[in-house]
Amino acid sequence: MTSSLGTMLVALTVLLVAAKAMGELFERLGQPAVIGELLVGIVLGNLRLAGIDIAEPLRAAPVFEAVAGIGLVLLLFEVGLESSVGQMLGVGRTAFRVATLGVIAPMTLGCLVVHSCRPELPLAGVLFVAATLAATSVGITARVYKDLGAVDRIESRIVLGAAVIDDVLGLVVLATVQGMVAAAAGHAGLHVGELALVVVKALVFLAGAIVLGSRIAPRLFRAASFLRVRGMLLVTALAICFLTSWLAGAAGLAPIVGAFAAGLVLDEVHFKDFVSQGTRTLADEVRPLSTVLVPLFFVHMGLAFDVRVLAHSDVPGLAALLCTAAIVGKQVCGLGVTDPAIDRLAIGVGMIPRGEVGLIIADAGRRMTLDGHPVIDDAIFSAVVIVVLVTTLIAPPLVKKTLQRQQEKTACPIHP
Repeated sequence: MTSSLGTMLVALTVLLVAAKAMGELFERLGQPAVIGELLVGIVLGNLRLAGIDIAEPLRAAPVFEAVAGIGLVLLLFEVGLESSVGQMLGVGRTAFRVATLGVIAPMTLGCLVVHSCRPELPLAGVLFVAATLAATSVGITARVYKDLGAVDRIESRIVLGAAVIDDVLGLVVLATVQGMVAAAAGHAGLHVGELALVVVKALVFLAGAIVLGSRIAPRLFRAASFLRVRGMLLVTALAICFLTSWLAGAAGLAPIVGAFAAGLVLDEVHFKDFVSQGTRTLADEVRPLSTVLVPLFFVHMGLAFDVRVLAHSDVPGLAALLCTAAIVGKQVCGLGVTDPAIDRLAIGVGMIPRGEVGLIIADAGRRMTLDGHPVIDDAIFSAVVIVVLVTTLIAPPLVKKTLQRQQEKTACPIHP
């Protein structure tokens, strides 16, 4: 056994045991396990301040990032399995209105905050920060909905649908700001046609994945059911999930959009031949994998936070204002709901977490330069990291609280 493999195995052992133990603790405290998993990453990632750095091998290992990414793909695949195309189409218009408001309102508030606190920042930098507030991390909310058995509620379907649309809109915003920076630096112009192409590709992919998947998946499962090798149901489903995720990435979208679409099209009727042979349902087959890999994704997110960013004098104040803008901005999403029977507060709360999406956009701004300087400096990036962390940590208990409030109103039990 190589030393690098041995180190990785020990590190994964520590992370898995710690994540499950902390998740158990938080569930006993009446909170979602995902909060404990995030905190495990934060604590372990900052032990280096005490001279103990067990997380460094993971930071330096691309394989861990890949494993965490697969965990996120599996999470969205599971969420898709628990939904259906009919359910998502049923909330399509509402989800689009929610997503649109969820981009416009936080970006507007974010621009006002950044321009007031850092007036010297170029317009591209202001828009980059605002774009991080527009993002929504579907992974966090999806995990909470799944833990609480509330994926099938109409509010949950609206939030999940809006979060997928947010990925498309966020992609357009990011492409626009990057184009502005490139144009200002003299490298290239900003072409409206290129942005329109991004939107068209996204819409074509989503529609194509749903239409073609619904037609092809039944034939694939029927053919696979004739094979007697163990695990063909799981292998066939994962092959569809991973391929669709790759196609989403190739189309310029987030792979999790493809994973969610794959889960949507895999209806139980498609693998009835396997079930009739005594095989467990697909959800039961996937669960052991997700039980191991999904927590690693949330630990990985926690490892990315460095508490030393709090040492910057202007970071806490800017972060507090941005957090306010991020939370208030997403509450505007509720105005996109016209049905009085739907809980608008639950919609706004479900859209709060930024997660990895906000970090990706902020990191893109930090890597781009204008006149020899990063578009987003370290202090602003640190403030954005705090916003991502705060919105990610407060969302799970708030989501649970709103679901419990609905339970009290409707007397419809939600089982964790």
